[in-house]
Amino acid sequence: MEATVTTANSEEKTWGGGNEPMGASYGKLMMWFFIVSDALTFSGFLAAYGFSRFKFIETWPLADEVFTHFPFMHGVSAPMYYVALMTFILIFSSVTMVLAVDAGHQMKKNKVVVYMFLTIIGGMIFVGSQAWEWKNFIKGEYGAIETKGGSLLQFVDKEGRRVALADFAATLNEGRERLTGNKGDWFISEPALPSYSVAEVQAGFKAHPDLLIRTEVIYEGDEAIAKDPKINHELTKIKHKTILTRQESELRLAQATYVVEGANLTRNEYGSKLFADFFFFITGFHGFHVFSGIIINIIIFFNVLLGTYEKRKSYEMVEKVGLYWHFVDLVWVFVFTVFYLV
Repeated sequence: MEATVTTANSEEKTWGGGNEPMGASYGKLMMWFFIVSDALTFSGFLAAYGFSRFKFIETWPLADEVFTHFPFMHGVSAPMYYVALMTFILIFSSVTMVLAVDAGHQMKKNKVVVYMFLTIIGGMIFVGSQAWEWKNFIKGEYGAIETKGGSLLQFVDKEGRRVALADFAATLNEGRERLTGNKGDWFISEPALPSYSVAEVQAGFKAHPDLLIRTEVIYEGDEAIAKDPKINHELTKIKHKTILTRQESELRLAQATYVVEGANLTRNEYGSKLFADFFFFITGFHGFHVFSGIIINIIIFFNVLLGTYEKRKSYEMVEKVGLYWHFVDLVWVFVFTVFYLV
């Protein structure tokens, strides 16, 4: 008696024909897998930022005071304007990508070329704008003082307007010299010296009695009314940094240990160091994604020019890279909301 063995049709391909899960091709489904996993990564980063911010909410920098620059408008305060423009450009590039994908479905090669070119230009403008924003953030604008306890002190006039160190710091012949590897003990080195020493800032502050010190501590609402019952209640809706009296300012400045200019991974003239750490890491990670998307778009763009997808009778590659580009744009919406608006 012979046993009969039934086997599955070995000729049918796993991803062939009607056996495609959810009607998606292998490449498109793998792109979705990548997007979901990357979304979880960004979610973890933004969640960590949110926890850190609310833990140190009283000393967290105010976005309206940090991102105030606009190209070719030096000295003009334009809070959030350039960031909003960057966001618009990136979202517009997502629109041109949609049009490129639609043109691919209609097998219109010339339109795909035009819309992909516009998408690439939009991505390049965004990455260049982000690099410019990094430059201003790293360079700083006003400067500040760090105390022995790690607190940050900023300088303002009697009206509460920020004053830069360059506007009042004295010039002392201290003969400062940067510690480099060939001069230090055990080849210890230090970063570039600040433009001014602590002594020069202290001397300049003493010579300008109209200056006050502003701490990194934020107050708003009922706290502002308690300080001054006659204050305009509309102004209490705006967050403010605490301004000390002249006497309190002198006492706090006596505890100064370091002059802070700009922001880096160890110091931040705008406030909490964690803000700078998260800013560089999250926006840098997103910027890397945008840069990668630009490179991929350029490769696909040249393939379109060469007629590769025209010969295949399918522009699915344009659709797949389009999915990635839309994901990058969507992530920026969340980064923009968390970092700049909330």
